Amino acid sequence: MQINQMPIEARPREKLLSKGATSLTDAELLAIFLRTGIKGLNAIELADMLLKQQGSLGQLFSLECDSFCQQLGLGPAKYVQLQAVLELSKRFFAEQLQREAVFDSPYSVINYLKCELQKEHKECFYLLLLDSQNRLIKSVNLFQGTINAASVYPREVVATVLKYNAANVILAHNHPSGIAEPSEAEKLITKRLSDALGLIDVSVLDHIIIAAGNTHSFAEHGQI
Repeated sequence: MQINQMPIEARPREKLLSKGATSLTDAELLAIFLRTGIKGLNAIELADMLLKQQGSLGQLFSLECDSFCQQLGLGPAKYVQLQAVLELSKRFFAEQLQREAVFDSPYSVINYLKCELQKEHKECFYLLLLDSQNRLIKSVNLFQGTINAASVYPREVVATVLKYNAANVILAHNHPSGIAEPSEAEKLITKRLSDALGLIDVSVLDHIIIAAGNTHSFAEHGQI
């Protein structure tokens, strides 16, 4: 059935306008992004098929350009459109963090980090530099590769904090494996960085791990 033949209240665009975006399923939201289906599948059915093939929105949106364009109903134009949407989302959340204290908008912190890190296929270590009001000054991708005591250098972290005159920081990195639980090495480097930054009166407010579909906050788990 074509979408224009469905009851008005079941059509994704009309449903969004009447009930808000949160009322839509992942497939319905993706259908709005796709705009059209393919022969034999309307946009909702195509969206549902793509999500089942890839496992989640995050997995679909993390595909490299070549892999993304090989999917039915997708192509270079859709890839460009998606990258623009993701970048707009990242900039929106960054603006919120620059205006507000991070603990006044924890939703924005997590979503900003998801936009930054979920697309990465290798581990990246980010430093969120905050002013005395806990507003974002800048986020810096300091290290790439396996995050352990040997790959993250406290001296470089301290130097970056001093460069931007940050009062507090949030540490963040991703787990491409999809499991957000921290390793013993990650707990150790968090303590080492907290101790090093404490010497210059800078607090580590949290260390957030971003994985596909879930996150881990050291602060929430009493690990910092």
